[in-house]
Amino acid sequence: MSQVPPFAIISGRQVHDAVHGREREVTELIESAYRLHGEGETTNPDSYFLRFPDRPRDRIIALPASVRGKVGVHGLKWISSFPDNVTAGIPRASAVLVLNDFHTGYPIACLEASIISAARTAASAASAAVRLSTARGAAPRRLGVVGAGVIARYTYHYLRANGLHFDSVGVHDLSAEHAAGFGDHLRRSGEQDVVRHDSLDGLLADSDLVLFATVAGEPHVIDPALFGHAPLVLHLSLRDLGPDVILNAWNVVDDVEHVMKAGTSVHLTEQRVGHRDFVAGTLCDVLAGRIAPPADRPVVFSPFGLGVLDLVLAKHVYDQVAADGGLTTVPDFFYDLQRYG
Repeated sequence: MSQVPPFAIISGRQVHDAVHGREREVTELIESAYRLHGEGETTNPDSYFLRFPDRPRDRIIALPASVRGKVGVHGLKWISSFPDNVTAGIPRASAVLVLNDFHTGYPIACLEASIISAARTAASAASAAVRLSTARGAAPRRLGVVGAGVIARYTYHYLRANGLHFDSVGVHDLSAEHAAGFGDHLRRSGEQDVVRHDSLDGLLADSDLVLFATVAGEPHVIDPALFGHAPLVLHLSLRDLGPDVILNAWNVVDDVEHVMKAGTSVHLTEQRVGHRDFVAGTLCDVLAGRIAPPADRPVVFSPFGLGVLDLVLAKHVYDQVAADGGLTTVPDFFYDLQRYG
């Protein structure tokens, strides 16, 4: 007979302690999640966007998913993005994630998930950067960061932890304060040559690896000539690049169906040209060696963000906290359990 599982709360501190300093391990975990997804061992429905007519920049997104195989879990990430939070001194994004027992469907845990989301995004970007640059035959040496926030910070550290080192790092942000603060963080992290660029064009020209981590709602980089030196572009914020830039690039995504929605740059490009032929394939295809990027064209990685990645990492955190004896369960969370009272 199935038993009702206990319900646990896992704090942001516990999540941080479970992933911090384990960036290589987390990246390998995320790559395994991509492979499970590519093998059909996941269910990943469309994300659902809750938007507000009077606050078009704000949104809350539901990402349901299920992972079979050795992971064996269902769940939902519920993540908000309120950009004006930054001016109030708190992070833009906040999130929780609910894990459901694979057999009974009962929720087994609620985890603070902004760290999970940032870590899986950064791990995805680091995997793409390493795999794509290796396939092109040259490691990038000049990093350019557009958008100096939490995702940029996590991604920088995941790039470094996965073996990429930089002769210079350029930073561009619409806020001089944020750019300066991020630059200080880079110097404290050991970077010797950090340059703050007032001009985005100048940053692009000086970078062979470009990280976009902005809150842009529509394309603002529209000239393909800015990428004439064929950089590798981690387009994490998804809406920075105009269709002409996308059409001039070799494009790889995380999931073709998922990324072609919600006004992403590749979605706008599909709407313009009426097809998806400009997408070479997925990161899973790169991991499996089915596709390889050219060295003489810009290469753009545009990951929409899959709920299965969050679930795989969250289940890993749950298992680690449980093994360490750190689960905080809620007594009587499931209470009225008798069918007839």
